[in-house]
Amino acid sequence: MGNIFVIGPRKSGKTTYLAGLAYWSKRKIAFNQKMFTVHPLNEDAKYLAEQAKNIIVSGDSLEGTRLPLGGVSDLPVYSFQIEVKRKLHKNETINLVVKDAAGELFDELESGFIYQKHEDLFQEFLSKDVGGCLIFLTGWQGNSDEYYAQKLRVFTQKLDFYERTKDLRVAVAITKCERGELWPGRLDPGFDLFDVHLRQTKLLLQSEIAPENLRFFALSTFGVLGRNDPRPNRINEPGWDGEMSVLRDPDKWQPYSIFYPLYWLSTGKRIS
Repeated sequence: MGNIFVIGPRKSGKTTYLAGLAYWSKRKIAFNQKMFTVHPLNEDAKYLAEQAKNIIVSGDSLEGTRLPLGGVSDLPVYSFQIEVKRKLHKNETINLVVKDAAGELFDELESGFIYQKHEDLFQEFLSKDVGGCLIFLTGWQGNSDEYYAQKLRVFTQKLDFYERTKDLRVAVAITKCERGELWPGRLDPGFDLFDVHLRQTKLLLQSEIAPENLRFFALSTFGVLGRNDPRPNRINEPGWDGEMSVLRDPDKWQPYSIFYPLYWLSTGKRIS
């Protein structure tokens, strides 16, 4: 059983990503995506799948995760079984338990001051039974690089404090890569996205985390409209918290690369 947690800024798409994962096998799946089958196992994961069906597919935006009022005990826990089927390879089954860190927790990293009740969350996320962390970064323009580097510097200090710098896999993903400026760089995100747009952030993480435990990805929960129509399959509309992203065409919902970081976090290998 692989235990991981997802952390990133508010509105970076963490909860929508997990909902898309939970709903994966209920969609009209493209031929090249049939190698993955997802089974939501617990009530929290099944509820996410229902939210994807009733909210995302209906063209509305999913409300993000809030900091749990009751602390660790109120933290939602999502359990999935993922089947990986490939030609010329033995089928694999991956069991995942995923915890979603509210964006406010990431925001607190900037000052370096963490409320004690929130410190308990970091203690939970960075306990020894957690094997991986998926970091969502969505900005790439302006001062995004400096902004993320400041926060992740404090995050790596947390890794050091809880003695996880050498045994926690960290996958860092530029999310919402369906955007036209990012889509061409999705195939080699370490070089074509992070080196170009988030170089300071990448260098910081490389200096603090063992190379075998760090990988860079690009993913998109909404994807593009089609192989021959690379326009983002999303539009921005007024939502529950300002401008929010919604599906442009639910019938063409094909997420991009949402399994690759999870597979690496679980196995330490890339999907071949």
